[in-house]
Amino acid sequence: MNLDEKDRLILKLLSDNARMPVTELAGKVGLSGPSTSERIRRLENNGIISRFTVELDLAALGYPLQAIVRIKPRPGNMHIVEDMILSNPGFLDCDKVTGDDCFVARLALRSIADLDPILLPFHEKAETNTAIIKSSPLRGRVPV
Repeated sequence: MNLDEKDRLILKLLSDNARMPVTELAGKVGLSGPSTSERIRRLENNGIISRFTVELDLAALGYPLQAIVRIKPRPGNMHIVEDMILSNPGFLDCDKVTGDDCFVARLALRSIADLDPILLPFHEKAETNTAIIKSSPLRGRVPV
């Protein structure tokens, strides 16, 4: 699907605020409400917009710390480690990657003391390398 500038602007505005009313969105992109709604429907039907979601303030939920964990499973443990990540609700995101590590994951933590109980079970099955996130100057940018 070829995107024009109006489509790109709709995507940018919705990525900033997915709850923006169609009438407000239409005004910002210079289209009528029905035209804007049709474009959104077309973007959804073509799989460009897959869902509308909410961004949570993890600190307000009691998780003031986040960590990036690189995980390198020991031989024969790839699927076991993946299942361990998927079953632990502390992991927010996880990517399978190329290179020395197989997984790069993000953890939500109430305190630094929460890190060991989450990672200790992995040590028999994998090597881990952890970095505490100080800030996130860029998150979720839309490449349009």
